[in-house]
This record gives sequence, structure tokens and C-alpha cells, in this order.
Amino acid sequence: MVRAVTNFGRSGLSDWLVQRVTGVVLLAYFVVVGVYLFCEGSSLDYAQWSGFFSSTFMRVFSTAAVLSVVAHAWIGLWAVSTDYLTERLMGSTGNVLRLAFQAASAVVLFTYLVWGIQILWS
Repeated sequence: MVRAVTNFGRSGLSDWLVQRVTGVVLLAYFVVVGVYLFCEGSSLDYAQWSGFFSSTFMRVFSTAAVLSVVAHAWIGLWAVSTDYLTERLMGSTGNVLRLAFQAASAVVLFTYLVWGIQILWS
């Protein structure tokens, strides 16, 4: 049995479901932030903005959004790399390029995850 070890989920269905759930989380997050910006309008200052994001609800919601971005991006980048960085399309270096691309993507996404959590909870 051949197993793909570089994808995020266990199957195409789970990857599809993670993509949809993370998309809904991100949509909800941007709607909440957008409504806040719209309601506060031009009177918004640093103290209000800082207060909004220092509430426990927004910290948890922002953490969920950061995790969603990372999961969503990983599945998308994995799909692109397995579709376009293949031996069939890239020649004998396709597998090496795919692995390098996936490794670089993982490092960047992990860095963004750690950095985002550090910013939110520091």
C-alpha cells in the first residue's frame, strides 16, 4: 500500500473537509473584524484596536484564524506541488523539486504559525 506522507489529512475527503472548515473560520474572522472596523469607523484609535484584540475571545478567535490559514495553505500548496511538480511535467528532477518545495512551504508556514501565536499571546 502506497501512502502519501506529505499531505495534511488522511484522505482526499478529509483534506476537502479541512479546506471547507478553515475557509468558514477565516470568513467568520474577516466578517467580525470587518464589522468592527465598519462600526468604529474613523474614531478608531490604537487603544480601541488594542483593547479589541486583547480580549480573550479575539485572542482565541485570532489563534483559530492563524491555525486555519496554516492548514488551508498547507493543503493548497501540497495539492499544487503534487499536481505540477511531477516527473511527468518536470523531468527527473520533479520529485526533488516537489520535496524541496514542500519542505520550504512547511518551514515558512511553521514560522508564520509560531510568529502569529507569539504576537497574539505576548
